[in-house]
Amino acid sequence: MVASSSSFDAAAFREQVKTMLDRHANAFDGPEEGHALLREQIANGDDIHSRRTFPGHVTTSAFILDATGKRILLIHHRSLDRWLQPGGHYEAPEDLAASALREAREETGMEGLVIDPWHRMSGLPIDIDSHRIPARPKRGEPEHWHHDIRYVVRARESAALRPDLTEVHGAEWRELQELEAIAPQALRNMRRLGLAHP
Repeated sequence: MVASSSSFDAAAFREQVKTMLDRHANAFDGPEEGHALLREQIANGDDIHSRRTFPGHVTTSAFILDATGKRILLIHHRSLDRWLQPGGHYEAPEDLAASALREAREETGMEGLVIDPWHRMSGLPIDIDSHRIPARPKRGEPEHWHHDIRYVVRARESAALRPDLTEVHGAEWRELQELEAIAPQALRNMRRLGLAHP
């Protein structure tokens, strides 16, 4: 993590993400075509850390699991009108895992959330997913791509939920199986590592 935004090195960040992509592909045998645009933007020298960079930029998100790995906390996203994991735009010079944790805390209001220890040991996210986001003319945003770097976060189900209702319609503990329709590759990776059950 860089000490201040004034000393943020965009080229070093691109290299960090490229190395992460390479290591993640080796660890999970992921399909390379899913990351073609992100790799192209890195090669072009795009400021992928900035939300004003199009056609895509980096976001982070958190799969918040209970202690047993059998339930997941999802938020109902206001603008997309879907149940999803908490997440949002990366803010330089944050550490990527810290960015995912910040988004999880902001959107759920939960205390005591922690990044799963597997990430510290591996130095990898659980999933990297590029997906299309609809245009938002009121914000001056064309249709674009979010290159979402995803982490497993652990929580106590007993911790109070205080979702930010300016961002989300609500937050609920749901059955893990619901992730199959939201982030199937992430769910496969979590099960393969024994982070989620069944």
